[in-house]
Amino acid sequence: MAHFANLDSDNKVVLVLFVDNSDCLGGNSNEIEAAGIAHLQKHHPEITGTWKQTSYNKTFRKNYAGIGYTYDAQRDAFIPPKSYPSWVLNETTCDWESPVARPSYQEKTMLSWNESAQTWDVVE
Repeated sequence: MAHFANLDSDNKVVLVLFVDNSDCLGGNSNEIEAAGIAHLQKHHPEITGTWKQTSYNKTFRKNYAGIGYTYDAQRDAFIPPKSYPSWVLNETTCDWESPVARPSYQEKTMLSWNESAQTWDVVE
């Protein structure tokens, strides 16, 4: 399945739909984004906005698009909503990261970011 994000005028993702791979084939039988978009426009003319293909396994456009994500045309990437005001965007992954590295604990230890203290706290 190929997945496509529908963007509003602010490049925010408002909807994600899938299209069968066979409906995304171009003239040389390769999957192409334009064919998938044409299929969506034909079968969902009521949905306005811009369509961008997204990758479920993050092989392109950095992240799988989710509702509320933003499409950044300069980076050609989907960026999730910012988790906390102090977090910064990793330009390589286009994910938000805490200003303090997450400590490594045993597998079953749950951690929560404490924005006011700027620390990772163990959830008990």
